[in-house]
Amino acid sequence: MAKRFSCYFLFFLFFFGNTNAQIDKSSELFLELKKQDSIFFERGFNNCDMAYLEKSMDDNLKFYHDKGGFQDKKLFLERTKENICSNPLKKPIRKVVPGSLEVFPLYDNGNLYGAIQTGEHQFYIREPDKQDVLGGRAKFTTVWTKKKGNWVMSDVLSYDHGEPNHAEIKDPIEKLLKDNNIPTLGLGIIENGKLTQIKVYGTLEGKTAAPYNSLFNVASLTKPVTAMTVLRLVSLGKWNLDESLDKYWIDPDIAKDPRHKKLTTRIILSHQTGFPNWRWQKSDHKLNFEFDPGSKYQYSGEGYEYLRKAVENKFHKSLEVLAKELVFEPLDMHDTSYIWNEKKDAERIVTGYDKNGKPYEIVKNSKPNAADDLMTSVEDYGKFLIAVMNNDLLSKIVFKEMESRQVDTKKNKYFGLGFEIFDLGNGEIALSHGGSDKGVNTIAVMLPKTKQGLVIFTNVDDGYKIYEPLINHYLGEAGKKIVKIETE
Repeated sequence: MAKRFSCYFLFFLFFFGNTNAQIDKSSELFLELKKQDSIFFERGFNNCDMAYLEKSMDDNLKFYHDKGGFQDKKLFLERTKENICSNPLKKPIRKVVPGSLEVFPLYDNGNLYGAIQTGEHQFYIREPDKQDVLGGRAKFTTVWTKKKGNWVMSDVLSYDHGEPNHAEIKDPIEKLLKDNNIPTLGLGIIENGKLTQIKVYGTLEGKTAAPYNSLFNVASLTKPVTAMTVLRLVSLGKWNLDESLDKYWIDPDIAKDPRHKKLTTRIILSHQTGFPNWRWQKSDHKLNFEFDPGSKYQYSGEGYEYLRKAVENKFHKSLEVLAKELVFEPLDMHDTSYIWNEKKDAERIVTGYDKNGKPYEIVKNSKPNAADDLMTSVEDYGKFLIAVMNNDLLSKIVFKEMESRQVDTKKNKYFGLGFEIFDLGNGEIALSHGGSDKGVNTIAVMLPKTKQGLVIFTNVDDGYKIYEPLINHYLGEAGKKIVKIETE
């Protein structure tokens, strides 16, 4: 009787209750619940993270399924484990039908306590080395409530299950990857300062489906993380942006060149050192100045490594430890590291490939490289970008320096401290950085004015081929301006 009453109450509430109209799809509440839905199914359902599923549902969950009957939380978890997650070689996965989500807020005496979310989803069967097979389609209604600051599912209706009737979701990204021979893509979409979508396509090593929390080597997207770690030290008054670094480190190769006294953190973070990108690319494998520090721009990984050695010498801590203390732990970036951890990383790392599909060896650094080879997930790097946009890590003065134009690199493009700056006109800028290495092409873009952002991780030498369509699609007119500046 209690189950029937609860079901009738939910039905009455949804169809006849005094709820507000559907909220705007750009509103903070809509985007937050879009994110909750995305993570619940991608991480929990599709990748069988049972711990995440359990904590995302109310202890008194009521789940109504038009084919499978009523389930409480315990039964829902048992059936998910038994029917969804028991056979990884033939795994059901779920994708939401684009544009189908709607959200209706729930108020009590003017206070928001929850929301109703409705939509449609399509199910597939995923098998290793095969294209996902189309399954059934259904509608869903979820009641989300906020408890102790977290959104949890309290009531769920899953109904109108049936055959797909050829109504397969045509995901343009999957076609884009296939057309451009991209084995794996990690994609994070930031809207209104929220990470609303995390999508990982493809496999880890050509066989195992890449999970929601796959780890990618992001190449030079390492540099902004290093920059923010050092700038946080500056914000805390523990490091000087314009102090000569010779007090803490002088590279033996340039010890006799007095220009080393001109090297500062500002000059290094804005790529004005005069160094080549890497000394090993020179015939003598020695570091040298190719022009006076501070006189012009030239991209250099050596500069970031020079800074790492200076910082580590002063604080007697590795960059890994400093980054954990100052960035990773404050932002809950638990899947990010400069150093390889076999036990933690081996099962989730994405293999990189050349243009012909030949795999590269996985980089397994035993010490940090300030400029390259950071390992991270889409979610972690998305958290990092949001923290940068919201200035959660720096003082106002240092943040202003970070996004200030330190040096011209081309028309309407500059380098700040750790990020490239695109002048989009009308007072709008984009902050960005890319990464490229063997089997790696990555890029991150932020639009501080509109609080939008994009994370793109690929695992192939020519993964950059899909940047333009993705940036244009997710960042609109601003994205088109970025592409135009970059390609002119």
